[in-house]
Amino acid sequence: MATAEDIEKIAEQEAALVFDRFDEATAFAVGSLIRERALADKLPIVVDIQTWDRPLFYAALPGSTGSNANWARRKRNVVKMFLKSTYRMVLEKARPDRTFPPGEGFDPADYVLAGGGFPIHVKGAGAIGVIAVSGLPERQDHEVIVAALGQYFGLDVRSLALGPVET
Repeated sequence: MATAEDIEKIAEQEAALVFDRFDEATAFAVGSLIRERALADKLPIVVDIQTWDRPLFYAALPGSTGSNANWARRKRNVVKMFLKSTYRMVLEKARPDRTFPPGEGFDPADYVLAGGGFPIHVKGAGAIGVIAVSGLPERQDHEVIVAALGQYFGLDVRSLALGPVET
């Protein structure tokens, strides 16, 4: 799938995966869906769900490392700043070094262009937090979140999925 089509699909995902409300129980339910899949598929990931003011769910799966937690933190910062998916930002910015242009003033120690951060949108409130996954290739980190959210909302996960990668 071409980059423009992926960006459009991710914007569609962000618009479709909106909560009526989001609280501790919701974070636990969504986080648990991601964790269960990770355990079943032996995915070495970290799952980090936070609202802007506090953490609500965290899981480090077998094979994940301390650096995954740091990548998740940097992804959270990008979502908080731009209120959109980090994978969408990767595609929009198209920077192979994974950093923001120097003139934008984003310290690479705190911000990274890497997929796996997804905004938590609530109807009537906008973006209130982030779901971050780290440990897989960035497109797959992103897809793990979208699949879990689709499952949580009872949507057809296939209709939300990104198309095949062009080679």
